[in-house]
Amino acid sequence: MRLLLVEDELDLADWLKRALSQSGFVADHAVDARAASVLVATTNYDAIVLDLGLPEISGISWLRELRADGNNTPVLVLSAHAALDDRVRGLSAGADDYLTKPFALAELEARLNALGRRARLAQEAVTQFGGLTFDTETRTFTVGGRLLGLTPRERAALSALMLRRNQPLLKTALAERVFDLQSDAGPDAIEVVVHRLRKKLVGSGVRIATVRGLGYMLEVDEPAA
Repeated sequence: MRLLLVEDELDLADWLKRALSQSGFVADHAVDARAASVLVATTNYDAIVLDLGLPEISGISWLRELRADGNNTPVLVLSAHAALDDRVRGLSAGADDYLTKPFALAELEARLNALGRRARLAQEAVTQFGGLTFDTETRTFTVGGRLLGLTPRERAALSALMLRRNQPLLKTALAERVFDLQSDAGPDAIEVVVHRLRKKLVGSGVRIATVRGLGYMLEVDEPAA
């Protein structure tokens, strides 16, 4: 797990870097907000450990700028201020967690690992394939940031194909995911749904291919030579 440690107390920063490295963390150190901005612009971090009492530009101000720039890297605030108002202010500015000094190293490591797990789960909730993006939490599809307008049956079909992308899905299996048991849809009704989906996927960078004898498969639509 790669960290950015933003801390102006050099002794504390040096101790933290050495202690965290023994637990498998790799930490870069920035002594102030300006140095931190340079590092986040050139390196992807799994988490940021931020001291609020920085010189010149405060940690709160830097955190607000970070979020305003669209950087969503998890931030754990370290602060000597333990009052409720201080914690609320830090979290409201965009922090994901807040730990007061003095702190136990084991707790810091546990909180960082928890932030890493949450970040990974959030990334896994969104699947990208070609130019198509699928959010498994909201069950929505977007193309280039534009919401793809789908009927419930089209969404069910595309979801099933997306989860098995690059692998054929039997026509009967796809139909079972689209039509409920009480449906009076005929055996070829799924072809109508697929036909409509193909039209809506034009320009998305993906296409629904027919796999003879098996069914359908979602694949990247390679541009013509």
